Amino acid sequence: DVQWMTAGAGILHKEYHEQAYAKRGGPFQMVQLWVNLPRAQKMTAPRYQPLEAQNMGRVSLPDGSGQLRVIAGQYAGVRGPAKTFSPINVYDAELEPGAKLQFTFPARQTALLLVMAGELSINDSERARANDLVVFANRGERVELTAVSASKVLVLNGEPLGEPIVQYGPFVMNTPAEIRQAMIDYAQGKFGTLED
Repeated sequence: DVQWMTAGAGILHKEYHEQAYAKRGGPFQMVQLWVNLPRAQKMTAPRYQPLEAQNMGRVSLPDGSGQLRVIAGQYAGVRGPAKTFSPINVYDAELEPGAKLQFTFPARQTALLLVMAGELSINDSERARANDLVVFANRGERVELTAVSASKVLVLNGEPLGEPIVQYGPFVMNTPAEIRQAMIDYAQGKFGTLED
């Protein structure tokens, strides 16, 4: 599943594991991504989108070689359920050994992938292994991934905003003055309150 939260004008949240899992423990893998909002939408109303696995867009790869879940954007005509404020694609792919997956990234867009498990060959020249983050040059290149072993990969790409970014703690704005105002708003309780 995916939790897609838009902080917008400000939101407080806390996360915790299901009680039985928290007691028993065990392996846990997750990715937390931050997607910057365009300046014009920075103060949009906050919202939360619970995106359940069964509602993701799905693309089956040829010959049962794997599947790709579309979380945001689209792939091969299949759309993902996440509502975004700028053009982005977020794909979660599971590949069997030998599976091939191809993408074309426009030169003006940013593209990267995170190998969550396994090992990939990229364009038959580079290798990426579990926990490697690969950032592609903005050349508008076609990328072919080949699974060297059973692999899980997160692929992200999108249109750069071309705006200044200032970050402090959990606050992401365009100017230092906006950061200071966000901190004042937080201190005044304008982001809401959390219950224990």
